Amino acid sequence: MTWPPFLLNALLAGTAIAVAAGLVGYFVVLRAQVFTGDALSHVAFTGALAALALGVDERLGLFAATIGVGIALGALGERGRADDVVVGSVFAWILGLGVFFLTLYTTNNSAGNGNAGINVLFGSIFGLNRSEAVTATIVAAVIAAVVVTIARPLLFASIDGAVAAARGVPVRMLGYGFLALVGAAAAEASQAVGALLLLGMLAAPAGTAQRLTTRPFSALLISAGLAVGEMWAGLALSYTVPALPPSFAILAVATGGYALALLLTRNTHRVRRGWRTERSAKRA
Repeated sequence: MTWPPFLLNALLAGTAIAVAAGLVGYFVVLRAQVFTGDALSHVAFTGALAALALGVDERLGLFAATIGVGIALGALGERGRADDVVVGSVFAWILGLGVFFLTLYTTNNSAGNGNAGINVLFGSIFGLNRSEAVTATIVAAVIAAVVVTIARPLLFASIDGAVAAARGVPVRMLGYGFLALVGAAAAEASQAVGALLLLGMLAAPAGTAQRLTTRPFSALLISAGLAVGEMWAGLALSYTVPALPPSFAILAVATGGYALALLLTRNTHRVRRGWRTERSAKRA
């Protein structure tokens, strides 16, 4: 069986993007920064439309906006971590700016060029050519390599920032660096599932992994593995049933995986909570 080039390109780029999103997403969930990921999804939308409105490559706007705003959110928060108040304050302004650039783009371009805006919102992984797929793979591989390199100190800073700082870990710089990675991962994932849906790619595999194990590095690997498996399953489902957009199929599989893990581990988590309550009572 010969697979069509567009499917091979989608598998190549999708695999690398899924690994990066799974690794970054684990720390997004661990650090309780899912809201930040949601905000950056809208930043990706705004950045891409700004680039299109200005007549430059949308990927330039994607990466510049998400990485820049990610670092800015860290600078406005504490210890390089964006808090909900900061994110919420920036969120509404970013959405309004996105609407402005969308209006500007659609007004200044013909209806035939309007598909670019749809691709930004919902992804166009089946539309990637070989060059774009290779570029996406290289960028995602760099993101994944950086996450693996800083995983141990980042884990320490995420679990107990005060103790990590006391032991010489550069908590604030790690926070800035991590938010830059989240921004880069958000820009990459936008090509696969779109700006509006990329949060699911960051959160669902990581959330599932945390339900399956309490060991951080095992959960990190599981999150990346689940993201890849869900990406493959979603692409296969969309290719088999053309009526299903790939972004919908990928996120449907990811959400289904989390729901299944939630059902399978519900009793286990109840038992763990019971043990903790009993131990606390004995200590008291």
